[in-house]
Amino acid sequence: MTHASFALPKTLRLLALAAALAASAAWADDYSDVNTLLRSGKLADALTKADQYLAGKPRDPQMRFLKGVIQTEAGKPAEAITTFTKLTEDYPELPEPYNNLAVLYAGQSQFDKARAALEMAIRTNPSYATAHENLGDVYAKLASQAYSKALQLDASNTGVQPKLALIRELFAPGNKGQSAKAPAPAPAVVAKAPAAPAQAAAGPVTPAPAPAPVAAAAAAGPTASGVAREVESAIQSWATAWSAKDMGGYLGSYGKEFDPPGNTSRKAWEEERRARIVGKAHISVRLSDVSVSVNGSRATAKFKQAYSADSLNVSSRKTLELVKSGDRWVIVRESTGA
Repeated sequence: MTHASFALPKTLRLLALAAALAASAAWADDYSDVNTLLRSGKLADALTKADQYLAGKPRDPQMRFLKGVIQTEAGKPAEAITTFTKLTEDYPELPEPYNNLAVLYAGQSQFDKARAALEMAIRTNPSYATAHENLGDVYAKLASQAYSKALQLDASNTGVQPKLALIRELFAPGNKGQSAKAPAPAPAVVAKAPAAPAQAAAGPVTPAPAPAPVAAAAAAGPTASGVAREVESAIQSWATAWSAKDMGGYLGSYGKEFDPPGNTSRKAWEEERRARIVGKAHISVRLSDVSVSVNGSRATAKFKQAYSADSLNVSSRKTLELVKSGDRWVIVRESTGA
């Protein structure tokens, strides 16, 4: 049975993946120029400028990522796959190139390869919500293929057809995005120059100053603003402990009810986090655009997270769910890209 090409719902179009080391402002302008050309549809000019930049700085992760996006938009999936694959080899800690590889593979109906790429993205960042959602869609398409094969082998099997019809309805044009569980379209995240324009190079990193506290959104109740400030203070302490590689303070920010992403046990998750954090020479975690909502003993905090570690700088949206435990607010769930 012939299967139509398939595109995952959340493709990371433009994402800042610059290395977090000091460089000239001209480099930040190069990122902006390429991004502007890309957004205006001048793909040939964008690719030319990206190649000119990479001729002098061939390992730059941000420009290489942008080049892969340009190739994707230009209808050159084979070249984009080569670009993103090489990026995963040189920077295996980045989940985003794996996600875009999966989108390209899925567009070619290579769902096994798409699944493998998404599993790598999740292994790299277990709280990467976009990859989890895309993996669910890939599993659904793999199920569709299996059900179709089952019908070919046994057309009298009445239990298969309803399942196949359900999956086909889910992916029918105009239907995806209408059901309660269907994802909202992913916003295009435009590559922006970091506060301290950066380029991959050897040497120490100077942490950016911590941002001024952001006013939390008020929750319902007479003491709402005070409670919201308590929640924000808790997540700022979590970020500070992470930046300082204070594993006691960092892990202590998570409650006993914390559910690690995926099927990871709490012990395995803590060991993985310890290995990823303690092994870094430098970490800086800065929060901005913090919004807190409180409902009794539960709270949700949404914010923009600027993370830099050694030669990596990534900005993303993050959501933390917290509960009141004694006189403390502790994290019970976290997700990225939400």
